Amino acid sequence: MKFKTEGASMPILQSQFVWRSLELNKLLCSKLTLRACAALPRRLDRVWSHSIVHACKMSTRPENLDLFVKNSDTAKVKILKQKMEPLGINLDDSYLPGKYQNLYCPKCKGGQSVERSLSFHIIPDGTLAMWRCFRTACGWAGQAFADDREFHLRVGENVKSYRQMTEKSLGLEPLGPELIAYFNDRLISEKTLKRNAVMQMSGNQTIIAFTYKQNGVLVGCKYRTMEKRFWQEKGTDKTLYGIDDISDAAEIIIVEGEIDKLSLEEAGLQNCVSVPGGAPGKVSSKELPPIEKDTAYPYIWKCREYLDKAACIILATDNDPPGQALAAELTRRLGRERCCQVHWPKKDALNSFKDANEVLKYLGPAALKSIIENAKLH
Repeated sequence: MKFKTEGASMPILQSQFVWRSLELNKLLCSKLTLRACAALPRRLDRVWSHSIVHACKMSTRPENLDLFVKNSDTAKVKILKQKMEPLGINLDDSYLPGKYQNLYCPKCKGGQSVERSLSFHIIPDGTLAMWRCFRTACGWAGQAFADDREFHLRVGENVKSYRQMTEKSLGLEPLGPELIAYFNDRLISEKTLKRNAVMQMSGNQTIIAFTYKQNGVLVGCKYRTMEKRFWQEKGTDKTLYGIDDISDAAEIIIVEGEIDKLSLEEAGLQNCVSVPGGAPGKVSSKELPPIEKDTAYPYIWKCREYLDKAACIILATDNDPPGQALAAELTRRLGRERCCQVHWPKKDALNSFKDANEVLKYLGPAALKSIIENAKLH
């Protein structure tokens, strides 16, 4: 006997294992429901508690499990999984809606005991995801919908709501002729701009919008005027610009600005990301702070899963004191043994080139690629 799922079959031994797991879950729920619901913020408790009670009442016979899997909307579940990834909640393809799963909390990392303290659940129809960290020192909780309704997140006693960012909600539009000409003057092609979803603010044709995406999902936006004034969209995630380009990279290039990342792509180097903020004035003389207190470089720890895969990290920061300080701070966190530093060549008798885009403009893509490939150990 086999149970049918989405395009696959479930052997009887596996179905019995799931069935027994659901029976155990039912037993645990009956004892934990009241305690779990009492600890939730008011904004979350109604949906969460209803889902827990519903799961505990649901019949766990195999035939009902089969119906339950069939009735879940796989497209909605996929959307929820994509929404979870920028938050640090990663679910593999084996996860089924209706199941409670214990995961590592991306906020507290499970504390000193590194426990799986995050309880995660997608309701059976695939329209809502809920999660909560049961470590009292953390308490991170939230819920997200498969449609465009607001997220609800809780950290400590504070509940925050925000709407999933979209290009439409931010009022973005494709680049107009003026900004395309601005980039073309810097030898950045329309093809590269489109690939990286570089846009402009609607109604203002001189404000560039660098969209930050992770797993194809918009997680933030950084704006720049032609006069080099910068600001970020409220709620922008602190992550590396171009993070999807290094998902499987053994060698990673880190630059100091979005235009430098685009410049390296013009030189045939896509395995590149940019830091989201500026460079420090100088290298800190203090010891490295704990990860949770390293507020100047949260993007390093948030993207650690990507960076840890790299055997070599090339730092192509700006050729000025802040740029050199940034390279030194990144090296302290990423490990000197795998960090290489780019040395920009002389521009004339007195000056050197400042950054990747300047080299692209004056020396061309082949020269830029050669300089990057000849970086030396930091």
